[in-house]
Amino acid sequence: MRWMRLEIGRINNGIVTERKRLSHLLREEQPSSVTRGGSQYNFDRETLRRLEQALPEEIQRQLRLPITFYFDSTVPDSFFLTDEAALLALQHLEEISPLRRMRGGRLWIAKPIVYTIVNRYPTAMQIMMR
Repeated sequence: MRWMRLEIGRINNGIVTERKRLSHLLREEQPSSVTRGGSQYNFDRETLRRLEQALPEEIQRQLRLPITFYFDSTVPDSFFLTDEAALLALQHLEEISPLRRMRGGRLWIAKPIVYTIVNRYPTAMQIMMR
């Protein structure tokens, strides 16, 4: 178990520590943040523009990027989301059904759907191991 925690820690070194609001990232000359490993994480400006065009201003002010999906080894076929603003944004983008609701602070989403979302919005989404 100790070895697994070390490996998961290494895998998660690329996860952003300070998630920034979309509205803030849009104002930055070079939108970026810092990862757990101390590296610079650059956001894809074209992806940010696509999100700006697709999302209402209220969601842009609430949404923090990157959206983080979490992997739990006890549920091998899904990831979960814990951010309500991210859920609203994904519903508005028609990536997740508007009928879906969080239960117990989590929304479980099948892995193939998450992988599709991550590929559609480069740098705006991340997957974190737990």
